[in-house]
Amino acid sequence: MNIESFRDYCLTLPEVTDDMPYDDTVVAFRLKGKIFGYLFLDKPWLAVLKCDAAAALDLRDRYAAVEPAYHCNKKYWNQIYFDRDVDDALLRSMICHAYNEVNLKLPKRDRVAPAELERDLVG
Repeated sequence: MNIESFRDYCLTLPEVTDDMPYDDTVVAFRLKGKIFGYLFLDKPWLAVLKCDAAAALDLRDRYAAVEPAYHCNKKYWNQIYFDRDVDDALLRSMICHAYNEVNLKLPKRDRVAPAELERDLVG
């Protein structure tokens, strides 16, 4: 996967938006204003995604491409290198997982309907 296909896939998820909240090199992906992932235009081989704490540890143990995210809460955020041992299907699954993690933390009235969340995770 590359940054273009990563962005395109994120934007296929319901109600996802992207913006550049920090500078012109960091793209944030949001569900209803809450960030679930980042891309770095100056580091096109890297993405950062939110993750359940237990799943984050498991992914880090299983894949050289997955590490605790720099400058984020390492308990819940992973950085993923596109040029290592994570294939596109797993990365899409990780994107959906990050999206679902944010969705589940939203107030019930703001959540995306469960029928729209059939693409899920890492497991």
